[in-house]
Amino acid sequence: MSRRRLLAATGALALTAACGSDTGRDGAAGGPALDHWYHQYGEAGAEQAVRRYASAYRKARVTVQWRPGNYDQQTAAALLTRNGPDVFEGGPTLDQIRGGQVADLTDLLEDVRDDFHPAVLAPKTYEGRIYGIPQVIDAQLLYYRKSLLADAGVRPPASLDELVDAARALTTRDVKGLFLGNDGGAGVLAGTPLRAAGLDLVTAEGEIGFDDPRAARTLGKLRALHTDKSLLLGAPTDWSDPSAFTQGLTAMQWTGLWALPLIEKALGDDFGVLPFPADGAHGRPAVPVGAYGAAVSAHSGHTEAAKAYVKWLWVERTDYQEDFALSYGFHIPARISLANKATPLTEGAAAGAVRLTTGYGAAQPLLWTDRSRTAYQDALSRIITAGADPETQVKSVVATTKAELKRVRS
Repeated sequence: MSRRRLLAATGALALTAACGSDTGRDGAAGGPALDHWYHQYGEAGAEQAVRRYASAYRKARVTVQWRPGNYDQQTAAALLTRNGPDVFEGGPTLDQIRGGQVADLTDLLEDVRDDFHPAVLAPKTYEGRIYGIPQVIDAQLLYYRKSLLADAGVRPPASLDELVDAARALTTRDVKGLFLGNDGGAGVLAGTPLRAAGLDLVTAEGEIGFDDPRAARTLGKLRALHTDKSLLLGAPTDWSDPSAFTQGLTAMQWTGLWALPLIEKALGDDFGVLPFPADGAHGRPAVPVGAYGAAVSAHSGHTEAAKAYVKWLWVERTDYQEDFALSYGFHIPARISLANKATPLTEGAAAGAVRLTTGYGAAQPLLWTDRSRTAYQDALSRIITAGADPETQVKSVVATTKAELKRVRS
């Protein structure tokens, strides 16, 4: 698993036992005991870092739980019980907010709200109130091998049509032109192609944003990548790991900002980064962004103490925030002021990635529910791998999304 995930994990519900015997419910001298849940990051040192942050807090005893497995569904189930976490990484989801499961954290950002990047703060905001404090910004980008493109006489693609053509031209007996994940891109791309067409999953006004002929046209072009046999499929590792790119299995790969240091170490300056290219006259380059936020349970019994701890960690301790973003993997601090002064983000490919993220970054909207997301991903998979009719598939997702938007407004 990558350290950060822009899409909620899917799979069987598995509420696992708490790590260790200390549930954090027995109290502590000088303040209450709090449980803080994190999903299991892949980067070395991340677990030790968050435990170090927690141990430095003096107004409560904070027990960190490092949760392997299907973290999002574990957390959703735990919040329905009396033994859930006090603080947890999460969206949080629209249903958790509307169900009163998470606390309103708006007051924690009273003086610094404008310092948090709006692209990652927006999905944690509902009806003007904030329910999660962004921890970092993660982005997904298109990496390309400069030397391979130069040898093939291919320029970095600036449109979706150019991406399809480039992938075809770069495909040889030993190297595929493009890697979008072992499923052909249905899982990772999500709404990115629609945004590249100038559309939205859900508009700022809360309406469906892709009931438009451009949606079918753009998604249909992704099928060409599959039929041209220019997509790498069945790689040893999936899209979140850059190994397929650094080992020369593909000339271009869609992966995360977190992979940049590994790619730079392996390839030096023989790579560049691009947004997902625009499609059509009304299109725009697209960079999906997202991150977990720190959320507080509304029913743990320690809500106010948990809010105070979260404010200390994710608002006041900017040194920990910068360390968390840049020392374990590679990410952009969620605070604009921290991102602007972070030395590792000011040079080379990293600076280019930050510019692309700042200029074109957009997160999945809060109103894009799990049901809509699943319907869309299934449709996209059928279009890419089975050649299903894009218009028919889009109409089906439009119907599901309209029903979901009606449900959440009721």
